[in-house]
Amino acid sequence: MRLISLLCLAVLAVAPAAPPATLTAQERDAAVKYLEETSRTFVDSIENVSEAQWTFKAGPDRWSIAETAEHIAVSEGTLFQLITEKIVKGPAIPADTPKLEDKRIIEGVVDRTSKFQAPEMLRPTNRWATRDALLKDFLAERQKTIEYVKTTTEDLRSHGGPHPVMKMLDGYQWILFLGGHCARHTAQIEEVKTSPGYPAEP
Repeated sequence: MRLISLLCLAVLAVAPAAPPATLTAQERDAAVKYLEETSRTFVDSIENVSEAQWTFKAGPDRWSIAETAEHIAVSEGTLFQLITEKIVKGPAIPADTPKLEDKRIIEGVVDRTSKFQAPEMLRPTNRWATRDALLKDFLAERQKTIEYVKTTTEDLRSHGGPHPVMKMLDGYQWILFLGGHCARHTAQIEEVKTSPGYPAEP
């Protein structure tokens, strides 16, 4: 009996550690679908915009479509880097930390009734010489995010970081926020198109 007990202990000692908790198939599918939808809607929103429409500004303190698109594009890589290099590498979220439901994250970020000032690093500064160059880089970054969601083994649900308005978001919710941020500013592009003085189609 003692020998059997010792053998059991030996097996337990060399047994591999349990793999880290990962996203469910449903979570991956939902995030990928949302990322693909928001990407497609953004691309469609600027596809047939003329140069006059691209640079039109409804007022001195309003962004043009070009500036809004630049903000979307530069935020894409910045948010992905934040998620993969900071959030998932940080300490686990305390179990008693209150968090919003996933759907509330998306609803909150796309709701444009409240406006916020973009951080200096994410404000448009004419980083891309052409619209095609901007789109190419945006789509490359978005595909990187999609592939990450499909394949990551990081425990996105256990790690997170604070958002200035939505408080604590876990890593998966930051992915949803990334997609929602694109949707929020795509809506801003559509608002520009309805502004008085917006150039007519050539």
